[in-house]
Amino acid sequence: MIDDLLLELSRLDNVDAICLGGSRANNVYDTKSDYDIYVYINSDIDDDIRANILSKYCSYQEIGNHYWELEDNAILNEDIPIDIIYRKISDFDLTLDHVVNRHNSYNGFTTCMWHNLISSMIIYDPYGKIRQLKDKYNIEYSDELKNNIIERNYHLLTGKLPSYDVQISKAISRNDRVNLISRCNAFMESYFDIIFAMNKIKHPGEKRLVEFALNNCLKLPDDFKKNIDKLYDDLLTNTVDVNKDVEVIINNLSKCLNISKD
Repeated sequence: MIDDLLLELSRLDNVDAICLGGSRANNVYDTKSDYDIYVYINSDIDDDIRANILSKYCSYQEIGNHYWELEDNAILNEDIPIDIIYRKISDFDLTLDHVVNRHNSYNGFTTCMWHNLISSMIIYDPYGKIRQLKDKYNIEYSDELKNNIIERNYHLLTGKLPSYDVQISKAISRNDRVNLISRCNAFMESYFDIIFAMNKIKHPGEKRLVEFALNNCLKLPDDFKKNIDKLYDDLLTNTVDVNKDVEVIINNLSKCLNISKD
């Protein structure tokens, strides 16, 4: 069923390439894993055309969601979710260039798009455009990018007035649990950006980060998993210890980075 859907999409003149991404492309999926399909287009495909194609293979569909990229989100007739993301190759190239070649960093998830390109499986690429893009960005992770990611995100963790450890402390003092969880999650976004950068590993995205880091990173802070587990346990049951949990995580990361906290 999925093969027929992708074949029909590939026949559209607007489509230059199709890739499979996420867990299914990397053979780490389970029965709940969705299909992440990346359709590279040279011009927009009308909503009605996309809806007509999806209606043949899906029991439910949402056409043209714009919460992140342009997406069609649906449930295949086999009851498996499918996310179809539409990208223009030229725009995607510029996004990658901004990070990989110009060494710009973000607040977490800096190298996710780079990882997405390199790890995705080519399904359809008659003009070789995605293969060319993969070859273009199949390059060494630069020290400059690594250092920029670490510097930006470390200051987000601690050491500045708006740093997350300060925001977390304020949320605890206000007994604002919603804000506390939000700030801890933002803290972890920057923390994992540093973890992957210091190992020169492209950021894999949102899921299974602890497992991925344990399996792929040679350099990790002391008690890496134990301290993350304790932080999230205390967020649920004992928020008074969250400040200490955050402090321990920062101190162990600082030691790993050879950054003095004095």
